[in-house]
Amino acid sequence: MILKNKKTLKQRLADGEILFGTFFKFNAPQLAEMLGYAGMDFIIVDGEHGDCSYSEMANVVRAANSVGMDAIVRVPNALDQNILHAGDMGAQGIQVPNLHTVEEAAEAVRKMRYAPDGNRGFAMTTRAGQYTFCPKDEFLKYSNEELLSIIMVENTEMAAQVPELCKNPNIDVLFIGTGDMSQSLGVLGQPQHEKVQAVVEQIVRDAKAGGKYVGVIAGNLEEAQHYVNLGIQYIAYGAEINMIASKFHEVVADLNALRQSKS
Repeated sequence: MILKNKKTLKQRLADGEILFGTFFKFNAPQLAEMLGYAGMDFIIVDGEHGDCSYSEMANVVRAANSVGMDAIVRVPNALDQNILHAGDMGAQGIQVPNLHTVEEAAEAVRKMRYAPDGNRGFAMTTRAGQYTFCPKDEFLKYSNEELLSIIMVENTEMAAQVPELCKNPNIDVLFIGTGDMSQSLGVLGQPQHEKVQAVVEQIVRDAKAGGKYVGVIAGNLEEAQHYVNLGIQYIAYGAEINMIASKFHEVVADLNALRQSKS
């Protein structure tokens, strides 16, 4: 869905901006609104590890958009219906995990676009088409040119194919999944391990040489700064659940300290 009177994420990346977002796990549109009011650039509504239905994810996307924040949907896999629903619910981008080949990635982005670039099922009666109120030509142009397509690189097979992935003009961002990459490299749960970070740096070099933007998840400010220094522009800062859990832990620790001081 086109957000009026603002640049698209793709335009902002082309302008050299660094964009910060966060993964979004809960069926909680109110939290999406709060993140938008706080000034977050985007959220990634997590259809892979979250537990929301299509309609629930659409409400989170709607809430984000209502406060001017972009919403990406990470689909659970590249099945036609998942990519189609993500597009139809009016997300500003679609992020696809669990891929292993250049051919799988090419097919995934074809499902996001309309002819001649793809084979997405056409409908103007969706939220993405503003329920028929968006001019057709404007809708088609946006879907094929501005809807952000993000392909996840989260295993050694995909990491080795980054130069080939860069040849596909319909892929906008290569997102490095450091968690799954750590598993692929035999150091599960250690995204900052030197083996993982060496692959991260190689992906960044290959992607930049191929003219693609890079995304990654950062667990803290130190990691975010490191990735900014590498030239990564699309950074997901943890997830809303991490932020909430961290604050809960901090508050409860402070209350326990207060209780102990009075005992």
